[in-house]
Amino acid sequence: MVKFGRSEKGQAIVEFALLLPVLILLVVGLIEFSLVWNSRNTVLFASRDGSMLAAEGGNEDGTDCVVLQRIESDVYSPSTALRIQQVTVYWSDRNGDQIGSNQNVYSRSGSTSCTYPDGNTITVPYTLTTAGYLESARCSTLAGCGGSHPTVDTIGVRVTYQHFWATSFVRFAGNSVTFSESTITRAEPQL
Repeated sequence: MVKFGRSEKGQAIVEFALLLPVLILLVVGLIEFSLVWNSRNTVLFASRDGSMLAAEGGNEDGTDCVVLQRIESDVYSPSTALRIQQVTVYWSDRNGDQIGSNQNVYSRSGSTSCTYPDGNTITVPYTLTTAGYLESARCSTLAGCGGSHPTVDTIGVRVTYQHFWATSFVRFAGNSVTFSESTITRAEPQL
């Protein structure tokens, strides 16, 4: 007697073939997420570092060049996954919000040079596009500087950067995504 039935040979291969695209999608998604998270943390660290230097420099000439140089060295990446577009140094309230139009906006193009009293010169690959919060206008005196500066300033640094996707997994959203990270620090008071 001939037995007619369904063979289960190859069932595992068919199931694996059905699940493989989902597994690959999951792995690639995790890789992309981890690269975006790494870019974010790198830029957040750079904005913190820049904010602390801006607070320490206060109203000394050339403070912004030191901030930009440090951000540039913190975000150095051998790959093209991360690209800084703009750095903003601004006067902030205690909540991190910008006060009025008090901001210096530096675009990541061209170059800016700062010469210090000791003769040293720093050149950074940024161009000042909006000058609304110059170093000389910052208040680092504990008793205040009069007018709208009742005490030392809180200085914020905002880094706007572009993250390029490593894979074509998220290309439906474009080739890249733009983020901003901000940090504020109270200026070091001078007595």
